Amino acid sequence: MDWSALHVSLTLAVLTTLALLPVGLALARWLAVTAWAGRPVVEALLLLPLLLPPTVIGFYFLVAFGQGSAWGAWLAASGIRLVFTLEGLLLVSVLVNLPFMVQPIQRAFAAVPHSLREAAWVSGLSSWQTFWRIELPLAWPGLLAGMALTVAHTLGEFGVVLMVGGNIEGETRTLSVSLYDKVQGMDLQSAHVMALALVGISLLALSLVLAFDRVGQRGRALQER
Repeated sequence: MDWSALHVSLTLAVLTTLALLPVGLALARWLAVTAWAGRPVVEALLLLPLLLPPTVIGFYFLVAFGQGSAWGAWLAASGIRLVFTLEGLLLVSVLVNLPFMVQPIQRAFAAVPHSLREAAWVSGLSSWQTFWRIELPLAWPGLLAGMALTVAHTLGEFGVVLMVGGNIEGETRTLSVSLYDKVQGMDLQSAHVMALALVGISLLALSLVLAFDRVGQRGRALQER
């Protein structure tokens, strides 16, 4: 096991999840309740990272923030470097993982009956109080599912990580990149260990998502009684 790569992967996964949580929560709740006609366009843009090859996102990230671009040169002059750094990996990881965080939370908020919001408003609660006291306690399974998916997908991401972060030991070499190196070096025993670790993490994340979904369904069933 490449423990340094595992540490980088876990650090990236935790930071990505924490960075995405407030953004994903706000965006998911807005998408769940808005009647704006342009919502399908926003949802289509949100789903793009699921369809585009990760290398496409990595390529445009390099075009936008590499030192050959005006924006990248300005950042470099300010002492900020986003290519081949953990900070750059974090930024691109947030972009790639946005749909994994938003979609489960959006479904959870969409399942909250609008009549509950109206009842809370009639009872004197503000929109903000309704969100914290009514909606969020009912949507928490979707919130946890989004976090689990984000962590699992971040740990398994390869293409965009290699393009943006490179392969710097202790800084940008993640577990998936290290696994690729082990296979290239014919160290199949180490590759097996890391591959099984990633498979186990993915299975655990999916099990949590399904469990949270069942909890949410039971909660909605109790509301309807």
